Amino acid sequence: MTYDLVIGDRAYSSWSLRGWLLFDAFGIPVKTRLARLYSDELPNMLKEFFPGKTAPTMRTPDGVVVPETIAIAEELASRHPEAGLWPADPRARAVARVLAAEMHAGFTALRNHCPMNLRVSYTTCEPPAEVLADLARLETLWGWAWDQTGNNPWLAGAYSTADAFFAPVATRIATYNLPVSPRAMAYVQAHLAHPSFRRWRAMGLVDGADQPFYRRDWPRRPWPGPVPLAARAVEGTAAENTACPYSGKPVTHVLELDGRRFGFCNAFCRDKTVADAEAWAPFMALRG
Repeated sequence: MTYDLVIGDRAYSSWSLRGWLLFDAFGIPVKTRLARLYSDELPNMLKEFFPGKTAPTMRTPDGVVVPETIAIAEELASRHPEAGLWPADPRARAVARVLAAEMHAGFTALRNHCPMNLRVSYTTCEPPAEVLADLARLETLWGWAWDQTGNNPWLAGAYSTADAFFAPVATRIATYNLPVSPRAMAYVQAHLAHPSFRRWRAMGLVDGADQPFYRRDWPRRPWPGPVPLAARAVEGTAAENTACPYSGKPVTHVLELDGRRFGFCNAFCRDKTVADAEAWAPFMALRG
């Protein structure tokens, strides 16, 4: 059976990214229920998920509603011990829990000055002293974790809940070109290249209109993560394949890549692939 997860706009909802990574990065099946932020969609949807009032909120296969990412992480770890949400090593697990707890409750200056926005990257955001202090604390925490666990680039051995919790911070450093050490920047780059994060961002680029609240007037630069393949949406239904690589349904929308045409069952399947083709294993298998 599959979990249900209420999420907000993928491009902007940092907590939703964190919650979704707890499923996708650890191979736990989930069905997402998307609601647009700053509208009636989210509160109306959450009426079905009492007592949840924020995104993300999870409903388990047996009907238990679990709001808040820290609670979602612990419940998934209990129900799926084989998935590895927390490290098996006691020392590394303790470190990971310290990190996740502080991330869940802290870094408000960084969050407020640099809201998550996966659709742009700026050359600067003129970070005030409070944001620089949050960045210094991040450097301290991450350095402590690497010293405790002897690990690199992830914080506590293999990718864990701690890393999922810091993924939105990594995107903020990327979006706003925040000043961090080379070691911290390598950690950020590991997040930007992580397959689950690339899938989330690809969907976030195409799954709704821009949210004006997140717009800033600073000069822009290219996104500093992996450069996507040069795919583009095209008209018509003629394609090499007759069935969508994701759903198996008949082709209705097509993209072109390297002079070849590939088909999908709807515009979203096509457009998320145009956004970052290499993020999608079924498509890359089709491409060969």
